[in-house]
Amino acid sequence: MSGHSYDSEKYWKANLRLIIGSLVVWGLASYGFAILLRPMLAGIHLGGTDLGFWFAQQGSILTFIALIFHYAWRMNKLDKKFDVHEE
Repeated sequence: MSGHSYDSEKYWKANLRLIIGSLVVWGLASYGFAILLRPMLAGIHLGGTDLGFWFAQQGSILTFIALIFHYAWRMNKLDKKFDVHEE
């Protein structure tokens, strides 16, 4: 029984690391690049506009969608590793 508790603790620690990493990337893309770093990104052009504006309008949304798929993929791997996956 204590082995199961240890595995459960490792599983949730790995899950929290994944969540925190995802939140950091999302925050950097949506708040950092789109707002705080926008003046520095103004000279870089992407698709007819500057990179800061692109992140504010599209990049943060596309990053969020990519993070959803990445999180699902990594959680499936984590679930299989700890044998808690669904069939």
